[in-house]
Amino acid sequence: MSVVTPTLLIVDDEKPTREGLRAALEDKFDVYVAESAESALQLLEKQSFDVMLTDLRMPGTDGFRLITRAKSLPKPPVCILMTAYGSEDVAVEAMKHGADDYVAKGRMQIEELELRIQRAIKRQNLEVENRQLHERLDTKYGVASLVGDSPALTEVLDVVRQVAPTRTTVLITGESGTGKEVIAKTIHQLSPRSRGPWVAVHCAGLPAALLESELFGHEKGAFTGAHERRAGRVELAQGGTLFLDEIGEIDATTQVKLLRFLGERTFERLGSSKTQTADVRLVAATNKDLRAMVKVGTFREDLYFRLAVVPIHLPPLRDRLSDIPQLAATFVREFAKENSRAVKGIETAAMELMLKYRWPGNVRELRTAVEHAVVLCRGEWIGTRDLPSAVRTPSVEAVAPETRQVLGGGRVTLREAERQLLIHALEECEGNRTEAAKKLGISRRTLHRKLHEFHLEGH
Repeated sequence: MSVVTPTLLIVDDEKPTREGLRAALEDKFDVYVAESAESALQLLEKQSFDVMLTDLRMPGTDGFRLITRAKSLPKPPVCILMTAYGSEDVAVEAMKHGADDYVAKGRMQIEELELRIQRAIKRQNLEVENRQLHERLDTKYGVASLVGDSPALTEVLDVVRQVAPTRTTVLITGESGTGKEVIAKTIHQLSPRSRGPWVAVHCAGLPAALLESELFGHEKGAFTGAHERRAGRVELAQGGTLFLDEIGEIDATTQVKLLRFLGERTFERLGSSKTQTADVRLVAATNKDLRAMVKVGTFREDLYFRLAVVPIHLPPLRDRLSDIPQLAATFVREFAKENSRAVKGIETAAMELMLKYRWPGNVRELRTAVEHAVVLCRGEWIGTRDLPSAVRTPSVEAVAPETRQVLGGGRVTLREAERQLLIHALEECEGNRTEAAKKLGISRRTLHRKLHEFHLEGH
């Protein structure tokens, strides 16, 4: 892996000083020079620099104002101020204008200057990486399909955090709309490959005849219509992550080639006998039961075990009912902002309907329903009339089975429904509160709070 040489811009109106610094530092840096703040700004507008080393006293714009301008750029450089007018006041003023460091010309040693530049670059890179890491970690709260604190979701996120830093192949399973691609992207973002490419292939959208070419590429003339050489998605994902969605749809021939790639990380383009290698991490997803497909012979058993080194199963939304209020609130904020609506939240009656609904389309359907409600809402709070008709008047099949079984299809308040569900769960689990909490998709602490709220401590 090649090492990128840091770029350094030296700004000084005295030619001997700037040329002397250029000669002393060009072995370690890609050096540019400017004789004034104005010419430096012209260079800064054309390209980004890792470091700017600038004099303080210059005709026209001084070093303070130059640093202020430089720090306002989209990709600001590390800024180090040089001056012969060394004093604590100057140092403090430099920092106020955004300087990262300060050196006095009269006492400056080149070795020390090099060290301070390298330290400043390292410090800035660390700050950027930390900020990016926090943004990626905030995915748990910022990406809506991952919002919630139900035990089912917490377990998934724990596995994601453990597997992300590794090179291991991951298989994500779950119903359509549960957020499988979001989990795959999160694994990529939290991995050392996050700076590499993210390449997604939706296998069901490609006919079998084209899928192999799409994955591994082809040479000119490999088949009718192949007018030029084309790199496949495997090559394009070099150094990054390849995401194969709906992996259960791939044909037998492609399964064989994918199995070989997973074992050896080698492949050939269609129409070529030249073997190539690719450093690619594979994450796959499916809403099908691959084990069942293996039993009937439509999916290779050896490929299944290659893919499912670390399996992650995403629970359907009906198994994480306690996350619905948080998810809905997140979507309300998103769509209110996007559509410039003054919607603050969801009325209790509307939330009752949302909690009773089965959500066959999972988080994706919930997101669409909230967008619908935000757009149609006439006031600050979403009411029942703002919800899609499927949620307002669900069929028997669209109501959670636990609710149908306990309530027998009758119409009761959410509070009474919740009380009966608690009793039913405890009876089903023979009083085991840990198991009852898991069955309800809530934490044990929440279960205890609910039991106290409904005066059911004796159950």
